[in-house]
Amino acid sequence: MYRGGAEQKIRKYLIDNNYIDCIIQLPSNLFFGTSIATCIMVMKKNKTDNKTLFIDASGECVKVTNNNKLTPKNIDRIVDVFAKRKEVEHFSHLASYEEVSDNAYNLSVSTYVEAEDTAEKIDIVKLNAEIKEIVAREQVLRDEIDKIIAEIEVDA
Repeated sequence: MYRGGAEQKIRKYLIDNNYIDCIIQLPSNLFFGTSIATCIMVMKKNKTDNKTLFIDASGECVKVTNNNKLTPKNIDRIVDVFAKRKEVEHFSHLASYEEVSDNAYNLSVSTYVEAEDTAEKIDIVKLNAEIKEIVAREQVLRDEIDKIIAEIEVDA
C-alpha cells in the first residue's frame, strides 16, 4: 500500500484512472493463522467523483480468545461510513486525487486518518502540587529519621 517501485506504479495507475473507491484497514489478528493487519481495497469502474475514502476500522473488533472478531455492530459502522462516503474524525477520511498524488500514491490508511490520541491528559499544576507535597513529606520523614538516629547515638 505504500512501497515504491512497481507497486507504486500500479497504485498510480489505479488512482489516475479513478478505480479505487475505498481502502478499509481491518484489525490485526482477524484471520486464523495470521496476526498481520489486513485491508480491503474496494474498486469501482464508474465512480462519480475522483475521491478515495479511507476507513480505519483497526479498532472495530472484539477480542475472542487469541483472535479479533468483527461484530455485526462493527460491520454496520464500517458499511454505513462506506455507503454514505462520510468523514468521521479518527475513523475515516475522503481524500482528493491531489491529496493521494501528493503523498506519492501511498494508500496506507494511517497516512490519511489520524489516530485518536488516547494518552491520559495530565494536569501539570495538580501534578506539581502533588510533587511538592511528596517532597515536603519526604523532608519531614528525613527529619524524624535524623532525630531517631541522634537519640540512638546519645544512648550508645
